[in-house]
Amino acid sequence: MQRSSCRWMGALFSISLAMIGVGHSNAEAAITRSERCSRLSRQLDEAIENHAKAVQAAQAKVLQKKATRYCADHKQAQGIRTFANALKLLGVTPDDPSQ
Repeated sequence: MQRSSCRWMGALFSISLAMIGVGHSNAEAAITRSERCSRLSRQLDEAIENHAKAVQAAQAKVLQKKATRYCADHKQAQGIRTFANALKLLGVTPDDPSQ
């Protein structure tokens, strides 16, 4: 009787460890909207620097300020879209964090 209860406890322990490992790896892969704002902001800085002579650089800087304000005001979705639009204006594809 005691052997079977020990086996059940061991099996449950193994399953719980496996579930913890799976949950942990998914949490690391997730990226928050705030992090996405920061990454796109850095990418836009580089794009503006590389395309400084472009006519669209001034427009991209205006969009960057607007996007930064959105992200600071907890409107990250709007900020992310605005950063992406500024990058597209410069002919740069926004980085995709899922890849």
